Amino acid sequence: MKKLAGNPYLKVKEGKIFIDLVPLECLLRDYNTPLIIFIENRIKDNIKRFNNVFSNIFNNYQGFYSVKANYLPQINKLISTEKIGAELISLPELVMTLNADYSSENIIVGGPYLSNELIKNCMNHLIKEIVVYNLTDLKLIDNYAKKFNICQDVCLRINSMKYESKLGIKINSENSKTIKHILDQCNNIRISTILSHYGSQMNHPNQYLNNAKLLINALKILKNNGIPIKNINFGGGFPEATVMPEDQLDIIGNRIKKNLEKNQIEYENVYFEPGRYIVGDAAVFIAKIIKKTKDRWVILNIGNHICPKFARCSLRFYNASRIEKAHKYKTSIAGIIPTDQDVLAKDYFFTNQIHIKDNVLITNVGAYCLTFSNRFPYRLPKILLIKDDGYREIFNQKEDGDFSIY
Repeated sequence: MKKLAGNPYLKVKEGKIFIDLVPLECLLRDYNTPLIIFIENRIKDNIKRFNNVFSNIFNNYQGFYSVKANYLPQINKLISTEKIGAELISLPELVMTLNADYSSENIIVGGPYLSNELIKNCMNHLIKEIVVYNLTDLKLIDNYAKKFNICQDVCLRINSMKYESKLGIKINSENSKTIKHILDQCNNIRISTILSHYGSQMNHPNQYLNNAKLLINALKILKNNGIPIKNINFGGGFPEATVMPEDQLDIIGNRIKKNLEKNQIEYENVYFEPGRYIVGDAAVFIAKIIKKTKDRWVILNIGNHICPKFARCSLRFYNASRIEKAHKYKTSIAGIIPTDQDVLAKDYFFTNQIHIKDNVLITNVGAYCLTFSNRFPYRLPKILLIKDDGYREIFNQKEDGDFSIY
């Protein structure tokens, strides 16, 4: 069988597309397009592969799935059964992850805005760590920790210093003295971890190494100012699993470890926060061509309202109705939103023959598409979850209303 987009769960055999072991034609007999399909076995494989690589390099590794990549409750119930925690930024995510059976001791919570309600719920459920993006939150967390009579572990999100980023705390000698002063006054918090998130869709090992260097420099400054930190969180930024092979992960992990050793950095635990890597290539859109032009533009029955550019997915397009035909003719693909800006791809290699009502398979849509989708007045697609030769519906707008979490 031929694989599509390098995904072992998307194959072509005798002119038929199989998603895991389910023929696409069977799904299209039961469902109209547009349709979103998640592949359970791919999600599990991605988690196991990621964990295996980094646990072989670091004896004290732990992964935390970045829930904002895909917050569907059914997907998170699946992920929570694997050996991975959860990283999240909001109260709705916290409620959902606890209901999805993530262990509270494997959940880290934080973001640029920490509401009082979020902090209280974190402490009420004994969440592992709260991540702070600014120093004023340290005293706020300490005040609530006193009320709960606990000592709360805190993670410092440092500023990556990229493109004049406004997110995170700049670590320098002056700021370190300020942090030390705050800690001397706060008896109910301890800084257990330092975190840097360098970027998204990082494809080159040097980007991860640059992130490690930032963290190492920050650790040294903090230690010199009397603030030793035991855990290092290298964040996420990993692309889809089909984009980054296992040997690339291995290179990244080993280079980071060697850099830590070279700089004689002492640490207890190493954390990573994969999101897109876990779910990105584990979902596809099935759309339909509803219009074509003489200059090889086609319009699909989906658009940027549900497959947004802001999601930065590595989209791949296949004419599912003519899958055995060569995809080597430049074609531009537009969405259904009535604006010239709704362009999904330009000069993409597609089949020569294009017919209205041809089905189009779009890969690598599992991460951030739903997160950054908007409420343009089209119906939401149904969402299926496939495992082996079976599948079930996990979202239906008529029954579920919306896939937002509250």
